[in-house]
Amino acid sequence: MSDLRGRLSAARAAMAGRTSDFDLNGMPAGERPALRGAGVLVAVRDTGRVILTKRSSALSQHPGQIAFPGGKIEPFDRDAAQAALREAWEETALPGGAVEVLGELPGHETVTGFSMVPVLALVRGPVDLRPEAGEVAEIFEVPLDHLADPDNYRVESRTWRGMQRRYYTVPWGPYYIWGATARILRALAEGLR
Repeated sequence: MSDLRGRLSAARAAMAGRTSDFDLNGMPAGERPALRGAGVLVAVRDTGRVILTKRSSALSQHPGQIAFPGGKIEPFDRDAAQAALREAWEETALPGGAVEVLGELPGHETVTGFSMVPVLALVRGPVDLRPEAGEVAEIFEVPLDHLADPDNYRVESRTWRGMQRRYYTVPWGPYYIWGATARILRALAEGLR
């Protein structure tokens, strides 16, 4: 596990600045949304697998999308790490005692108005995760080696709000990982190189 910790810590130190959903598209003048703070947990098991969730299709925001556990930073949260850990517990039953926070990754701004702070962490030991039915349809894991390979990323596009929008994807089996989640993972992959 110390090798994995060292590899992740070195990647974190090597990472460049903030990323954004606008990286591939630019931002139309005067259309910058008001940003709300969010903390997301980039949780890597000591087996070298990254924990991701598939959001419930009943949610009003980002239904059915692949995401890191996490959510809005509440006034009672000390910082983004506390918000990410609290949300990970609520969404997946990941106990905070099994998590070693390694630190924050560069932030990510979403087109939907969030200033996300990805919190990189190691998960020690076998931990049984359970999806919270109201928010999470499924919990799954992807090998870090797959996510660390830049050749596994593609740029795709679709029409959104009447405009063509480009974004990163990093498919894994039946899972279509795209948007902010894929962009944060791609930044981590660049740091791991």
